[in-house]
Amino acid sequence: MVSIGAHLIPPRHHHPLHPELAFHKSNTHTHYIYTLITPYQTQITDSKKYMIKSLTSTITTHLTTRLTAFSGRNRSKFVMTTASEEVGFSAPRLVMKKVLAKSQSEGDGAVVRRSIGRWPELKSLDPFLMLDEFSVSAPAGFPDHPHRGFETVTYMLEGAFTHQDFSGHKGTIRAGDVQWMTAGRGIIHSEMPAASGVQTGLQLWINLSSKDKMVEPNYQELLREEIKTVERGGVKVTIIAGESMGVKSPVYTRTPTMFLDFTLEPGAQIHQQIPESWNSFVYVLEGQGVFGSMDSKPVSAHHVLVLSQGDGLSVWNHGSNPLRFVLIGGQPINEPVVQYGPFVMNTQDEIEKTLQDYQYCQNGFEMAKYWRSQ
Repeated sequence: MVSIGAHLIPPRHHHPLHPELAFHKSNTHTHYIYTLITPYQTQITDSKKYMIKSLTSTITTHLTTRLTAFSGRNRSKFVMTTASEEVGFSAPRLVMKKVLAKSQSEGDGAVVRRSIGRWPELKSLDPFLMLDEFSVSAPAGFPDHPHRGFETVTYMLEGAFTHQDFSGHKGTIRAGDVQWMTAGRGIIHSEMPAASGVQTGLQLWINLSSKDKMVEPNYQELLREEIKTVERGGVKVTIIAGESMGVKSPVYTRTPTMFLDFTLEPGAQIHQQIPESWNSFVYVLEGQGVFGSMDSKPVSAHHVLVLSQGDGLSVWNHGSNPLRFVLIGGQPINEPVVQYGPFVMNTQDEIEKTLQDYQYCQNGFEMAKYWRSQ
């Protein structure tokens, strides 16, 4: 479930013409407070200041009723609500960690901004192994390489990429298209630019549980026209996986996953539910946004935000430009992870067996002996 709406009050919660209305206690204005509870929380020592000492707690306090000084048809727009009050969040998700995705070389001459998978800042976030924002121009790209034990999700932002593998599958995805590839027991493929200029997109690696690591490879490819999009109240969401605004994606995810692409126009806000037991994060693509708490500092493009546990995330765009970000969440697998480059298994013995299978072209890599991409 999602709640959205225009948000037209400046970030500091004072109306520009009537500052005396902000945070005044009266019969018509009520204060609300919500916090992220941690083991370090102590008692409130000053009720007037609402001060709570905590290593990670964040306090958000603001009005939840209409300001009586406003009248007319725009009156309902000047409403400030807590996410927990508006959509019933019992535990709003807040930002626990922020990491800047720095550029690095990858593949053959390609450049990526790696957020999840960066050592030592953010090694992984169960079930997610890696998130790259790639920027590639021909002849650079990602020539023939193997995978085993996880899934890759490629979401094109600009340009086009052609994929081909040793089982004979070949296809091109363009801006707005998605390829959801289950590598399973083994695949060798290439991913190369298919248009002039710079090709940009996101690639997400999602781990598979031990029971699924050796399944047969599989593809789900969705054209932009096939991916459901909803627009409401200055918010646009593209539903790649999971559900938003009452609309579900048809994509099957072996590891339960949500993947939502949001664009918020200036003044808009979104309140998105997330399954409470899942891990989740945000990656900012364009603009600046306020995430989790209205008192948080705006976060700009190319940052990944790891979210606390909870049942939903609130986001506000107080800026003058559109805000675009992806919200990604998944059910933790809670199994050991042993990774050797493009191979992800549960034990070191399984990694060594995978290297042997790849070297001798067996147990899923049989076609590697003869195949080369064209």
